[in-house]
Amino acid sequence: MKRLTALLAAALISTGAVLTTSADAQAAQCRSGYFCVWTHANFDGMKIEHSGDDHWWEGNMNNQDSSWANHGVSGPGVKDHVKIYDGRELTGGVTLCLAPGQEVGYNKNANDRGGSHTWTSGC
Repeated sequence: MKRLTALLAAALISTGAVLTTSADAQAAQCRSGYFCVWTHANFDGMKIEHSGDDHWWEGNMNNQDSSWANHGVSGPGVKDHVKIYDGRELTGGVTLCLAPGQEVGYNKNANDRGGSHTWTSGC
């Protein structure tokens, strides 16, 4: 009986852990080969997608970014990291640098600071 109780308890604990992990995790909807930016945290709000550099984020995204995803494709010699700059024309310093596959649902230091980005070989 003790063994059955221990097995049931272990099963419930592991199920709870799986459910908690699933509820907390939210994958960003961003196409393969693209860098995506959202106006709200956790990949919500207006989204823009970029397959290349953008040195001048338009008005509705400039300094309105709150979550980011790099779904760039990696390979030899491929620029697969994304640097996000505080100002337009790649000025003002880097607010975030994302490795391929990296998704950031929110970052208080980078929130509402992006104005441009470039694909690069590393951070």
